[in-house]
Parts: sequence; structure tokens; C-alpha cells
Amino acid sequence: MAGRPRSIDRDKVLDAAESIVVESGAAGLSFEAVARAAGITKGGVQYCFGTKENLIRAMIERWGNGFEAEVTAHAGSDRSPRAIIRGHLAASRDSDEAEHSRSAAMMTALLQSPDQVASTRIWYTQRLAELDMENEADRKAVLAFLAGEGAFLLKAFGLIDLTQAQWAALFSDMLALAGEGKDKAPL
Repeated sequence: MAGRPRSIDRDKVLDAAESIVVESGAAGLSFEAVARAAGITKGGVQYCFGTKENLIRAMIERWGNGFEAEVTAHAGSDRSPRAIIRGHLAASRDSDEAEHSRSAAMMTALLQSPDQVASTRIWYTQRLAELDMENEADRKAVLAFLAGEGAFLLKAFGLIDLTQAQWAALFSDMLALAGEGKDKAPL
């Protein structure tokens, strides 16, 4: 139908935005650049997200939701805080180069948005909140989590180069430290 606006695929726009951040950094992220990459008008991007901050928020939320689904799948039916940490470590271990690149892009975008930094701080606080730092097993889980996050970020930003075997071995050690394979005593 002539004159009828075509619908905008929000995921396609988010894919375009992520590609821009990967290729050009957060500084290259603009509605005009996203519109060009997604093959839509600048007004279409504005219609979908309203502001650049909302676009960044949507990118980070989509990234986070996908990762949380992987964590939940790895944790299985055990919803204990240590099981969630083990699920997080397993999801990080299983990430590929494309996910490392995507994560680096999301972290770069996140650092450009102070409100997103604050919400990420809250997320990390909540991830660790149910672990008791007076409990040795919980402290080991926290240590494994922090080591995993550090390794993941260093790899995502291209600051370390590990073979897949080295990566798997490190995460195997972290999972063991977090209590993988041990009896799950009640907290």
C-alpha cells in the first residue's frame, strides 16, 4: 500500500546499533548512523527508542536478558545463590568470540551512559547479595565470580589472548572453586 509506513524491526535496529559500537565505538553511535545501517529513516529510529539513552538501554537490556537466559539454563532447577554463580561462570565459559565482541560493545556503550552504570552496579550487587561473606564456600564462589568477570572482560576487550583449551581450563578451576560437583549443602 502506498503511503503506509512499514513496520520497523526493533531487533534489526538493535543489531545495527551493536554493529556500529563494535566497529566505531560508542562515539559512532547516532540515530543517523543507526538508521543508515538498519536501512530506515532517522525518524524510524527515534520512533522506536525516543532518545539515544533509550537506545543504549535497549541494547544493554537485550544483551543482559540473553545472558541471563543462559545463566538460568546452566543453573537448572537449583536456584541457590552459588548455583547462580556457577551458571554465570558456565555461561561465560561457553561464550564465543562473537559474544566477546558483542560484550565489549555493550560495555563500551554502558560506560557512556551514567544511568546504565548505576543500574549495572545494582545488578552486580544483587548478583552477590545472597552470598554470605562470612561463609567460606560463599566467599570462594564470590572469588570465582570476580575472577570469571575479570577474565571475560579482559578477553572481550582483547587484552588477553587465550586458547580455547586455556579458557576452558581456567573456567573449570573457577567452577570448582565455586563448588561445582560438590554436595549442595543448604545455605
